[in-house]
Amino acid sequence: MDINSLQRENIKNLKPYSTARDEYKGQASVFLDANENSYGSPLEKNYNRYPDPLQINLKDAISKIKGVPIENTFLGNGSDEAIDLLYRAFCEPGKDNVIILPPTYGMYEVSANINNIEIRKVNLLPNFQLDLDGIAEAMDENTKLIFICSPNNPTGNSINRTDIETVLANFNGLIVIDEAYINYAKQRTFIQELTEYPNLVVMQTFSKAWGLAALRLGMAFAARPVIDILNKVKPPYNINQATQDIALQALENIDQVNDWIKITVEERNKLSTDLIQLSIVKKVYPSDANFILVEVAHALNTYNALVEKGIIIRDRSKVTLCEGCLRITIGTARENEILLNALKNI
Repeated sequence: MDINSLQRENIKNLKPYSTARDEYKGQASVFLDANENSYGSPLEKNYNRYPDPLQINLKDAISKIKGVPIENTFLGNGSDEAIDLLYRAFCEPGKDNVIILPPTYGMYEVSANINNIEIRKVNLLPNFQLDLDGIAEAMDENTKLIFICSPNNPTGNSINRTDIETVLANFNGLIVIDEAYINYAKQRTFIQELTEYPNLVVMQTFSKAWGLAALRLGMAFAARPVIDILNKVKPPYNINQATQDIALQALENIDQVNDWIKITVEERNKLSTDLIQLSIVKKVYPSDANFILVEVAHALNTYNALVEKGIIIRDRSKVTLCEGCLRITIGTARENEILLNALKNI
């Protein structure tokens, strides 16, 4: 598959912004090219210099954990930046279309609307798995992207691996698998399949298991041509130096992260068991994520009652296939206990 043929015509001809530090090779000790404040910054650590635009040191550290080469890694200002850039690089406004699979993460649709890209919705089946026939019928020569969230948000389930492979093998555009919650799942990541599928893009994030949501740091892994195109269209310094520094520190503490993942899964299982005992709860859906989808009686009233008690969850009762459902993030043991006691008293 020729990935370069998928990009928009204006992107093919785009000459990206270039800095002097992109253009020179070797070491330098005097930097007088970027109009920075040469005297430093009013902080303990100097942040007066622009950051590495390609985040090589951070990507190298990620590579050692993920097993993905630097040249197959893109870092974005949250996964939302990667989503937006995929639209901007590969989808012609007013002409091309993308397929999303409701219920799913809302930014796929928001970003498509911002970029004036037609959205084709193929609802998941009642068991929250792919409607392969529906996806095949929705495709045409102008379909450029298909977004698959696995584990899926808001349902929490992993998508059948063989179904995803079927779509990968039968689609000539890019398949974007959003693995924001993969750390909590039994199913293995699709980054191991990057060499097999040139049209595969796998997104992950530092916002969930790594506990760095405030940093806004997302990852996308793909074949070299896709990464080169994303690097061509991104802002030159899209990941600030403070974010790069903090992420590097976090990557040195993977044992702590793995402990939190284990505890979260244990709490997820315990909370699921406790919730189903409540009279207000009709169903607790199985989850491979750090949240659970729960069908309750009078979802909106229940949600509002929890808000009045200072407990914030997510009302998903108006979302396709999630009628009457609330989405509950797995909290600490104490937070989960507070939630359960509040639900008992509603």
